[in-house]
Amino acid sequence: MAQKPQSLQAGGKEMAMDYLWHLAQSGPEVDMTELEFALMRAFEGFGRWQSECLASVCDLAATGPENALLHIIRMNDRPKSIKDLARLTNRDDVPNIQYSLRKLLGAGLILRKGSGRGGVTYEVTPEGLRVTEDYGALRRRLLLTAIENLPGFAGRLAEATRTLNLLSGIYEEVARTAATHRRA
Repeated sequence: MAQKPQSLQAGGKEMAMDYLWHLAQSGPEVDMTELEFALMRAFEGFGRWQSECLASVCDLAATGPENALLHIIRMNDRPKSIKDLARLTNRDDVPNIQYSLRKLLGAGLILRKGSGRGGVTYEVTPEGLRVTEDYGALRRRLLLTAIENLPGFAGRLAEATRTLNLLSGIYEEVARTAATHRRA
């Protein structure tokens, strides 16, 4: 419902809002909501980029998170357990991780080794090694070339990384708080 424009402070600037809504009723709320929507758009764009980049180097239709699992399994060229993968991706949806791993196994990009609950690890196959190498080369050629000549961008990336890591911790803490105060 549209309301009269009102002036408020957001992002260090005075701004006029044509209407208020449930997530943005003050300057700090506007700033946080704008960041969250930018984060959501960046996440979706990042997922599409990962899927398209992977599809350019192999015949697997994978989601961004599935692609991330492949590269994390390859990281440091050492096997990873599901527990490692969940921790490194900040995920707790183990059944979805298992589904993604089955998809990567079926594509011949990773191997499952060991047995039992704690003894299973995953590592890349020679084909997985080739795909991750080709992905890295394409990423360098397209993505890094697109950003390397932007003035001051390296510093902005470092600051964005610090900010996102801080926000990850804040979101984790407030999620725990929300979970403890959930209504029945």
